[in-house]
Amino acid sequence: MDIKNRKLFRLTRFVLLKLPAAFRFLALFRKPAKRLLLIKTDAIGDYIIFRNFIEILKKSEKYRDYQIDLLGNKAWRDLNETYDKQYLNETYFISPNSFYEAPLRTLKQGWLLFKNRYEIVLQPTYTRVFITDGFAALTAAKQIIGYESDNEGIFPRYKKKTDKFYTQLLPLPKENYFEFNRNVFFFETVLGEKIGLKAPQIKANVDNKKGIAILPGAGAFKRGWEGDKFLELVKRLLQQTQGPICLIGGPGEVKHGDFLMQNLPEGSIENRINKTTLPQLIDTIGGSSLLIANDTSAIHIAVATQTPSVCILGGGHFERFVPYPAGTPNAPVCVFEKMPCYYCNWICIYKTEANEPFPCISVVTLENVWQAVLPLIRN
Repeated sequence: MDIKNRKLFRLTRFVLLKLPAAFRFLALFRKPAKRLLLIKTDAIGDYIIFRNFIEILKKSEKYRDYQIDLLGNKAWRDLNETYDKQYLNETYFISPNSFYEAPLRTLKQGWLLFKNRYEIVLQPTYTRVFITDGFAALTAAKQIIGYESDNEGIFPRYKKKTDKFYTQLLPLPKENYFEFNRNVFFFETVLGEKIGLKAPQIKANVDNKKGIAILPGAGAFKRGWEGDKFLELVKRLLQQTQGPICLIGGPGEVKHGDFLMQNLPEGSIENRINKTTLPQLIDTIGGSSLLIANDTSAIHIAVATQTPSVCILGGGHFERFVPYPAGTPNAPVCVFEKMPCYYCNWICIYKTEANEPFPCISVVTLENVWQAVLPLIRN
C-alpha cells in the first residue's frame, strides 16, 4: 500500500475492520442464497495460472448448483469475458489499490457484495491483501475460506485482525510452494476431490505456429533484462532464422520496444507492443513457435498455449512462479544465475542505480540466453 492521504485511509480502514461486525449482525436476519463468491484480484499472470479452476469449481459435484460470482481485477477483464464468462453468474472488476483512499466507494462495493447473500466466499490467493480481506468480511458469508498467508501483501497488525474474518484458514504444505500447485491444493481441499490438472491451459485461436515473439519488459523495470542484451539477441536471431519476429507486450513495454525498433534495420521485425488486446496477445503467443521473455504473464500464457519458451529469470520469487516443476508439460526453459540472496520477494539487498536492473537479472549473460534459445530455433 502506498498511502498518500492518511485521513481517507483511516476511514477506509474503519470500513474494512469495523463494519463487518455490523454486516454479520444484519446477516442473522436473512437466509443465505445458494451463491458463491470467488475473490481473485491479483495480476494477469496470476489469473492465467488460476482461471482453469473456475470451470472445475462450476462443474464440481459440490457447487454445480450454485451461482458463482467473481470479484476480479480490471487488468484482465477481457480475458475473463473471452474465456470464462460461461461459468460465472455476476462479475465485478476492480483496481484493488484504488480503494485504500476511497472509503465511500469501499463501502458501496462492500454493500453490493453483502446484498448478494453469499453462502460461501473463496479467496484462493496465498498472498492476501488488506482490501480483499475486508471485502470478504463485508459479504458476511456463512463460510469464508482462504489461506493462512504470509505478510508480503499485508502488514502483520492488519493481518492479525483480518485472520478473524475467515471461518477456515488453510495452512500451505511446504511441497506446494509453486503457485499453480497452491491453486490445486486449495481447490482439492475445498472440493474434497482430486484435480488432475498439471499446468494452465488455454485454447488459442490459431491454426499453426510460426515465428518468434519477444516480450522485452518485465512489469517492474528492475526485474527486466537489459535492452542492449535484447538488442544483440534479436540481431543474432535475424542472422540465424527466417521466420518473422515480433515484439509483444503492453504499455509497460513501449519504451523497450521503441529502443529496439530504433536500433534495428527498418522492417526487420514487427512491433505489436501496446497494439493488441489480451486475447489477441494470447493468440499471438499461441501462434508463435517460440516465446522469449522475462518472468511475466507471457511465460504462463506460453505454457498454457503449448508454445516453447525461454524465460530470463531473477530470484525474487524463484520457484514460486518459475521455473515450473520438473515434468510439467510445455515448461519454459529458464535462464538464471542463482545467487545466495534468491527468494527475497524482490526486496533486494543490493544498492543499484535507478536505471539498472537487480543484480540477479544483470548477471544473466547474452551467451547463456543464446545457448538456451539455439536448440529451440533449430527445432
